[in-house]
Amino acid sequence: MAQRITGHTRLIGLIADPIRHSKSPMMHNTAFEALGLDYVYLAFELGKKSLEEAVYGMRALGARGFNVSMPYKAEMLRFMDEVLPAGQMCGAVNTVLIENGRLIGTSTDGEGFMQACRHNDMDIIGKKITILGAGGAATAITMQAGIDGVDEISIFTREGASRERALRNAEILSSETSCRATVHRLEDQEDLRREISDSVLLCNATGVGFGSQRGKCLIPDASFLRPDLFVTDVIYSPAETPLLKMANSAGCRTSNGLEMMLYQGAASFRIWTGREMPVDLVRKSL
Repeated sequence: MAQRITGHTRLIGLIADPIRHSKSPMMHNTAFEALGLDYVYLAFELGKKSLEEAVYGMRALGARGFNVSMPYKAEMLRFMDEVLPAGQMCGAVNTVLIENGRLIGTSTDGEGFMQACRHNDMDIIGKKITILGAGGAATAITMQAGIDGVDEISIFTREGASRERALRNAEILSSETSCRATVHRLEDQEDLRREISDSVLLCNATGVGFGSQRGKCLIPDASFLRPDLFVTDVIYSPAETPLLKMANSAGCRTSNGLEMMLYQGAASFRIWTGREMPVDLVRKSL
């Protein structure tokens, strides 16, 4: 990589906390090199106090754009000069394009999730799914699923700000799509069991199982699962979260967040470069 970096190389980055585990730099830099594009992708782990400086610093440095991951996707909205419809509907931004000094934000997480389902031969269109969480990734997934034609979504959250956002998401889905969305309390385990029982897919779209919550799981035990249920987790480090370990033991088909990360990255790549990411090549490098 060092041999191809020149005085003309443009920066694309990733802002999050934590982020040292990220595979995004390897993914994008592999694609840049394969296509002969003069860009470099770097990860920046920073605290909330440095967020504003970092965002405007990327613009000042002439970066082409950047990705945003937990916990800053929703907060990123306040820095944008323009938010595209996907970002507006999600109330979160994971991809920023810097064009003529303007910060243009959108969300590609939902697109990445739906493409990952297709890659795993999982057809959820016209069916019911259960989502755990209502943060940036969860919102993007629920919105895109509703837009694409998922029939019903059960959203489980804890009390507080997360529940308020889930209620807002359900209202948007009901008014903007034909999808029926309902909001439930994670604390109600019998309700959780009941909703999972007639869903074709269960997705953990929270950070439980990652970082400071590594080793934890929102599903009490394997009796909540069944072999014909597809279980996904937006987390990919560790590759097997406690939820996925439980699901594998129950005979479920499972997928971690690597495919979602790959396909949402491919969508971001297209926004920054106008080119299609060589996904099959990049997958081999991860």
